[in-house]
Amino acid sequence: MRDRGIIIAGLIFFIGLITIPVWYNAAAGTLAKGPDLKLPVEEKNCVAPVEYMRTFHMDLLVNWRDQVVRQNIRTFKAFDGKTYTMGLTQTCMKCHTSKADFCDRCHDYAGVKPYCWDCHIDPKLVQRSNV
Repeated sequence: MRDRGIIIAGLIFFIGLITIPVWYNAAAGTLAKGPDLKLPVEEKNCVAPVEYMRTFHMDLLVNWRDQVVRQNIRTFKAFDGKTYTMGLTQTCMKCHTSKADFCDRCHDYAGVKPYCWDCHIDPKLVQRSNV
């Protein structure tokens, strides 16, 4: 029980040591910034608002997959009332034309490996192979 002070001091030192990057960035006034994405030029609206897509795009794509494959539902009525064909390559990749400049930048930054490309082929690769 006499070591209580040493243990508490050690814990405070350890917590301070592992949080140095947070304190350094807070003092410098910088925040972690996500990757710069190459956004579509021609289209201004997505099938859903930007904040929704940033957070829930994978849920949307999984729901689309289930509806297309299991229920044969192929159209999606968007938040703004427009109707879209459900599909990663038919809808999403029409605007976000480069997997490397859009999808991969965020997924690499976040450290996730989505399984979309296990079945789908990057449209750029298909165009190159047809040339």
